Amino acid sequence: MFQGLAQRPWHALCRLYLQHHATRVCQPCHGWQSSGTARNLWYSLPASHMPGTAAATQIHFYSSTSGEKDGPDKTSTSASPHKASASQPKPETTTAHGPSATGQSASETIHVKVRAVLKKRDYGSIYTQNNFITAVRAMNEFCLKPSAIEQLRKIRRRSPHDDTEAFTVFLRSDVEAKALEVWGSHEALGREHKLRKEVEREYKENLFQNQKLLKEYNDFLGDTKPRSGKRLTFLQGPGKVVMVAICINGLNFFFKLLAWVYTGSASMFSEAIHSLADTCNQALLALGISQSVRNPDPGHPYGFSNMRYIASLISGVGIFMMGAGLSWYHGIIGLMNPQPIESLLWAYCILAGSLLSEGATLLVAINEIKKSAGIRGVSFYEYVMQSHDPSTNVVLLEDTAAVLGVIIAASCMGLTSLTGNPCYDSLGSLGVGTLLGAVSTFLIYTNTEALLGRSIQPEQVQKLTEFLESDPAVRAIHDVKATDIGLSKVRFKAEVDFDGQVVTRSYLEKQDIEQILHEIQQVKTLEELENFMLKHGENIIDTLGAEVDRLERELKQHNPDVRHVDLEIL
Repeated sequence: MFQGLAQRPWHALCRLYLQHHATRVCQPCHGWQSSGTARNLWYSLPASHMPGTAAATQIHFYSSTSGEKDGPDKTSTSASPHKASASQPKPETTTAHGPSATGQSASETIHVKVRAVLKKRDYGSIYTQNNFITAVRAMNEFCLKPSAIEQLRKIRRRSPHDDTEAFTVFLRSDVEAKALEVWGSHEALGREHKLRKEVEREYKENLFQNQKLLKEYNDFLGDTKPRSGKRLTFLQGPGKVVMVAICINGLNFFFKLLAWVYTGSASMFSEAIHSLADTCNQALLALGISQSVRNPDPGHPYGFSNMRYIASLISGVGIFMMGAGLSWYHGIIGLMNPQPIESLLWAYCILAGSLLSEGATLLVAINEIKKSAGIRGVSFYEYVMQSHDPSTNVVLLEDTAAVLGVIIAASCMGLTSLTGNPCYDSLGSLGVGTLLGAVSTFLIYTNTEALLGRSIQPEQVQKLTEFLESDPAVRAIHDVKATDIGLSKVRFKAEVDFDGQVVTRSYLEKQDIEQILHEIQQVKTLEELENFMLKHGENIIDTLGAEVDRLERELKQHNPDVRHVDLEIL
């Protein structure tokens, strides 16, 4: 069989030999089970070529279960391999003969080591029967009642939530068996699913009517729930600033409108429109503040804090459209068709009162921003530019524009009184419109940046990264993303390279080492070794999950702004 192969590479000879005797390697002489689930074999072959003068080659097989070879004294050369006894596993040797180019005979020994490895499993749908399922999912997916689920086996697992340490789950196979017991067949369970889907669809169609009935029901029984914190929201902080601004700007709009009707001044009309725009925008801010304090729900798991940015963005657009647009329009009309202006005495009095009231609101907003900036440890300028509190920023910029607008309007009206030229008044209207356009542009830009999910400052990212890397269980941190999700609430995401030895040692510290040593000593077969490794391997994975929970909890405790942490295992 081996004739004519002397001039070929030696590995072709070995491959031919192994193909011919592959079924005989896993014989009892090597301690292997000759069953259908026998372990795979691996052959380690040299990369050199057979010398040109070789006429015979010895191939030695060594099983990884029979230990390393002791020396050449245990190697036998034979033309028929596989004759070692089953009770005493020995290296297996074969000799391949071929003609020599020089007519002389020589021999070379090739060692082939056989290593035991686990057979790769084909995980099918049967393995999903060991999956866990919560009680809520069991009731929704399998249409079971709580009383039916209570009869099943309960398993306590580590909770993914911060407020609980453990929670109860069930085996999916047990739940499926119980569902078949209750409904009788898969077809009946499918019909029940379809029926419940129809009921859910009808409920969504009548959602508005159901909410109205629920409100009437609560009003009849009385509200037994704790009072909402929305009322307190408007008594302190940004809510207080917005409510003060709404009251003052509403009064200013009323008096400026009367002054415009009496005098016909274009600048006074612009100021009236300015105060109206401020009042409407600040009412919109109040709505955004009230919505932003709502608790997260399944439809909005990260809460509603971005409602303040949305309200501020709409407010900026409103200032641009109503304030700047109408002011420009009225100023252009005044330049094209100048009209004489009546007595401006009442207009001056109203502008003076508006200047005082707008200045008072501006001081309230400035004091609130200084207080908040001091708490966060940033400067006044950084607090405004980074839009930490969009509602207060809108009030600050609107009142600043209002004070400057009053000064512009009064100056232009004074020039008109002195010269008798109404064009100065129209130019004042254009100046107020330009000022409002600049304010609205800044508000649109800053709030758009906030809604896009901008990153926090690099110094803060470095601080969070260094905190994680200082933990003994962490080797390195990669792909860090820290974004501001609104109102300085941070969502932190990173991929963590854990130190497996530290994690394993953390698991062993909680175990009885002597018991584990006893279990190791009892391992005699490959199946027992596999079961031992699977048991402790699953527990180590649970320990790794607990380490992730610990890091997330400590990161939130040391950095209160971090509200959501997603650590991925690298």
